[in-house]
Amino acid sequence: MTFIKFTSSEMTLIKLPLLCGAKMNHLQILDSLLKKNYDRRATPTNHLNNATTVHCELYIRSFGSISPVTMDYEVDLYLRQKWQDARLQHPDITESLDLNDPNLVKAIWKPEVYFPNAKHAEFQFVTVPNVLIRIKPDGDILYMLRLKLTFSCMMDLSKFPLDNQVCTMEVASFSKTIEELRLEWKNTDPVLMARGLRMPQFEIVDIVPSDCQESFQIGNYSCLVAQFYLSRSVGFHLVQSYLPTMLIVVISWVSFWMDVDSVPGRTTLGVTTLLAVGSQSSGIQSGLPQVSYVKAIDVWMGTCTAFVFCALLEFTVVNYMWRKLRPDILRNILTEPVNGGTAGSRSYDENLPSSPVIPVSVVKKILQQECAYSSSVETNTVLARKIDEYSRLLFPVAFIAFNALYWPYYLQN
Repeated sequence: MTFIKFTSSEMTLIKLPLLCGAKMNHLQILDSLLKKNYDRRATPTNHLNNATTVHCELYIRSFGSISPVTMDYEVDLYLRQKWQDARLQHPDITESLDLNDPNLVKAIWKPEVYFPNAKHAEFQFVTVPNVLIRIKPDGDILYMLRLKLTFSCMMDLSKFPLDNQVCTMEVASFSKTIEELRLEWKNTDPVLMARGLRMPQFEIVDIVPSDCQESFQIGNYSCLVAQFYLSRSVGFHLVQSYLPTMLIVVISWVSFWMDVDSVPGRTTLGVTTLLAVGSQSSGIQSGLPQVSYVKAIDVWMGTCTAFVFCALLEFTVVNYMWRKLRPDILRNILTEPVNGGTAGSRSYDENLPSSPVIPVSVVKKILQQECAYSSSVETNTVLARKIDEYSRLLFPVAFIAFNALYWPYYLQN
């Protein structure tokens, strides 16, 4: 008797045709099942008069492009659906069949689901149609496809950019009522995020899957909803919005330390800071929708603009006080009769026609009035400088008080 010894590589080569043959045999059996009394229009439990239960799962590859202007966000996800179809059971099928065949997708019954709050959807075709059907020997079917969708997300921007948002992702039956098709989430972790998934402006705080039901005149339809609780990262807005405007407000206070008579410098500083904060506000508003309510950023920008404007207004008051003249004293000086004449008139001696004759009493009175005028000017100057000194303290204290109220109010949930 002669024994033949095969190496491991040779055994593998022998097994491959056997496996391929078994695979082809399973596919032929599947084809025969689909051609024999299989109606893809009927649900798997139609003969039992029961609703077919489909378990759904979402695996999200990317989550981003959350736009407050268009009120939507984009995702790239895998939709996985599992159900039992006893019509595809066969004792000769001994292993699971993983198939990527669009024709097979058309041949079998599958849940007719859609995304109610999706604004746009694309099926992935690169490099082949991204669809997979796994048929197990006991008739369990896994149907998986990859989609790129744009979902609507109505946001409340009253606390923008210190806001938290809740965006939803809905999956519902399109044509089968709840008596024919019932959608359920997978028992464990029905919504999964890809490892290392990050978003530029938001952080995912929690994901809450739940059930819902859509009611129409023609019937009730089963649906599922996944709620994504998002918290906006404020770091970008601190650097781009809050910190620059805060510095502009502080720079506007520099005028309080400048001399009262530095009219060109203080005017230029006040107008420049006012234009700067206005330009900053316009840049922020250009990237936001035109909503009818006041946002947190509107309160901040409006208050900063008011502080800068008040600093410019304070200089106007100080400049007016510094230049203020006593009208009664000026009127007396200009209208003081000289040698019985009217104001500004002169009395001339016949021998000295070019020399005015001013009585000593009149000269004394004019000097007294000039001294009173000088005293009034000095008083106004002191008052103007006092206003500057008070503003050096009042403006920073008021701005700190505003911040102490603003941040706790808008950061609270």
